[in-house]
Amino acid sequence: MTKLVLVAAVALIDPDGRILLARRPPGKSMEGLWEFPGGKVEPGESPEAALIRELEEELGIEVKSECLAPLTFASHVYPNFHLLMPLWVCRRWSGTVVAREGQALKWVRPRDLRDYPMPPADEPLIPHLVDLI
Repeated sequence: MTKLVLVAAVALIDPDGRILLARRPPGKSMEGLWEFPGGKVEPGESPEAALIRELEEELGIEVKSECLAPLTFASHVYPNFHLLMPLWVCRRWSGTVVAREGQALKWVRPRDLRDYPMPPADEPLIPHLVDLI
């Protein structure tokens, strides 16, 4: 039986309509690929709570749950696990986005998202964002 991993992700959208991508740092699986910020949902944690926690830990910003709008999700089978990843959209947060874990960050126009190599689970999310913005 394949292990199911639940990861919450967000498309942070700035006032110019750009989306934040984070590059996976060296030493992590899929290093060097660009992804939407977020992280694993811990046992007993809601996906929204996990996302709020991860954004504070990774980017130093505060997001309120009412500012998270569900958009779509990814379901992808990797060799060792099955990833289920809901994707939210967020246009409002407090604080300034800072790379707290050594990851590169880039604000990208939706039409340019495909120029950044992403994990296979993230790629199907792009058309949803292009249609939204």
